[in-house]
Amino acid sequence: MVKVGVPHWAEDYMLAKLPADADVCVLPKTPSAPVEIDFWAAPLFRKDAEPVAPYLRGVKVVQSLQAGVDWLRSFVPPGAVLCDAQGAHNVATSEWTASAILAMTKFLPFYFDLHRNGKWVSREAAEDNYRSIYRTNKRSYPPVLIEELAGKTVMIVGYGSIGRSIEERLVPFGVNVIRVARSAKPGVEPAGRLKELLPTADVIVLIVPLTPETRHLIDADAIACMKQGALLVNAARGSVIDTDALVKALTENRIRAALDVTDPEPLPAGHPLWNAPNLLLTPHVGGSSPLYMSRAFDLVAEQVKRFASGEPLKNVVKEDY
Repeated sequence: MVKVGVPHWAEDYMLAKLPADADVCVLPKTPSAPVEIDFWAAPLFRKDAEPVAPYLRGVKVVQSLQAGVDWLRSFVPPGAVLCDAQGAHNVATSEWTASAILAMTKFLPFYFDLHRNGKWVSREAAEDNYRSIYRTNKRSYPPVLIEELAGKTVMIVGYGSIGRSIEERLVPFGVNVIRVARSAKPGVEPAGRLKELLPTADVIVLIVPLTPETRHLIDADAIACMKQGALLVNAARGSVIDTDALVKALTENRIRAALDVTDPEPLPAGHPLWNAPNLLLTPHVGGSSPLYMSRAFDLVAEQVKRFASGEPLKNVVKEDY
């Protein structure tokens, strides 16, 4: 019988998904004595893992409930297998990404600011927003008040499970897609060509895990390679972008950005990103829909069954991935 440890906040419907023959232990928020388990469904946040991990004994599998495992690595006992929750975030994160891209191409942050300030500006004044993004003096008739996504080139940096879901949602809009991953595959470019490819993209989507090689992947040099007015979308981790370089580029109207993650996070009061122009900012909400945890525990249940029967586990994290 597999002994499965789950977070203290796990609800009955989540526990009901686990195999009937599993020995399920709802771990206390702050244990006072050692707990023997084989399989640990780790909590979502470091603050919840820190008081629990020192009391766990016999752990052979650590199953993350998130796709990202950067912070969780330090809690994995020697010899235990770490698995991520690839797939649980696909729908919510890809929908956030598509929504953010559409919002920025329709200049919704600009129009939301007008709304909040009770302003109804002239069409010519609204076109100035477009002209400032692309640093052009050309005026159009009629004035350009929104952009179209159709025909734009979207680069997906980190072409894994979520990256594929993002592509599925964007293709119906008529975009061209450049796929980038750590190593080359048919139809997928290697990360080593990133700076070479950046000048060709209108939209750059970041959905890579945070590793030593992806930290500050987008730095001042990478931003300098981007088109004037390019849109940088970060649905990965804040540290994938050099924040100082990003603030400078936004302030200088070099590029635009849509961020669901920041570095530092949470973003402190008074940070320059709060008032940076050409920015859509959400507080790390992209993966948290009502169905997310249900999908995560579907995966936990499958992994427990695999472990119990000696089958290979899914989503095993090897090296930095």
